[in-house]
Amino acid sequence: MPAEASAGHDDSPEGGLRKVARVVLLDPEDRILLLNGHEPDDPADDWWFTPGGGLEGEETREEAALRELAEETGITEVELGPVLWRRTCSFPFAGRRWDQDEWYYLARTTVTATRATALTELERRSVAGARWWTCQELSQAHETVYPTRLAELLRRLLDEGPPAGPVTLDTEIV
Repeated sequence: MPAEASAGHDDSPEGGLRKVARVVLLDPEDRILLLNGHEPDDPADDWWFTPGGGLEGEETREEAALRELAEETGITEVELGPVLWRRTCSFPFAGRRWDQDEWYYLARTTVTATRATALTELERRSVAGARWWTCQELSQAHETVYPTRLAELLRRLLDEGPPAGPVTLDTEIV
């Protein structure tokens, strides 16, 4: 699974879940921004995922979401909305297992140009770029995308708006 791990730090508590903030970033055309990640030593083992990463120090999830978005995409002009989804996941990446508690925040922007500004060493070795996807493109994609039901979740979000409270997604173990 990812450069989703997207950090050079092992900031998970001993025996606990790494706290992660992710961003479901939509542009004025309701396209979602996804990053293309791969195993550091195997670019053919790739997937798409939302910007985000682990909390640092005492920062809040909201602060982490905005920081990670700026570092990974260069986009700072965003309106951060509510938490849409929460997910627990576990996956192998870069020679270790990552156990994460992820919160997905809705955000909107009018800025569509992306430029990574502060990638960690691991991210530089495992993030290949970014792309804006329409919901239709996402639903027809043959590539691996995380979370796995993202096309369906995005369609519901666009059709119904944000949920009243965060929706707990199925646990994903890869």
